[in-house]
Amino acid sequence: MILSNVEIIRCLQEKLFTIDPIEGADPTNKPFNTSAIDLRLGTEITVPHKEAPASLDLRKGNIAKFWATHSDTVTITEDQPFRLPHGRLVLAKTLETVDFPLRQDGQCFAARVEGKSSLARCGIMVHFTAPTIHAGFSGTITLEVINFGPFDFLLTPGMSICQLIIEEVKGKPADKLSQFHGQKKPVGVI
Repeated sequence: MILSNVEIIRCLQEKLFTIDPIEGADPTNKPFNTSAIDLRLGTEITVPHKEAPASLDLRKGNIAKFWATHSDTVTITEDQPFRLPHGRLVLAKTLETVDFPLRQDGQCFAARVEGKSSLARCGIMVHFTAPTIHAGFSGTITLEVINFGPFDFLLTPGMSICQLIIEEVKGKPADKLSQFHGQKKPVGVI
């Protein structure tokens, strides 16, 4: 079941999960939508090298280490946003850290990251096929941002970059941490 804006606020206040920092607790104002909460772009962008290896083989594991080795990290500011040209992929992270603990009482939550229509209309995609934030995950959310639009697009820290749709998990899941649990960098945990 997808949580409403009112239910998201109640769960945050009861510390059933956390989103930090959070701006305000009025369900009719930002960052809340009727059934989602907007998340903002953090200050770190990972830019893959154009001259990376000819092929990427995931059988070797540790995708975070691969990106850390074959990319540069750029810190963006209000005065110096990142210019994302057409056809370019970068990894970014949310300003907010989320925590969806596996609670002993069995009440657990998970979420899905979705794009924002205002960005989609500019040709900006913020995730491809990995929208799931699993129950038990804690960390910033990595976004795979690509510009399919005809114009360069400025990525500015603090801009609304995606929305989080939160759902209650039926039944307590067995603990299985993902390779990205606890990440603080766009590339993940190295």
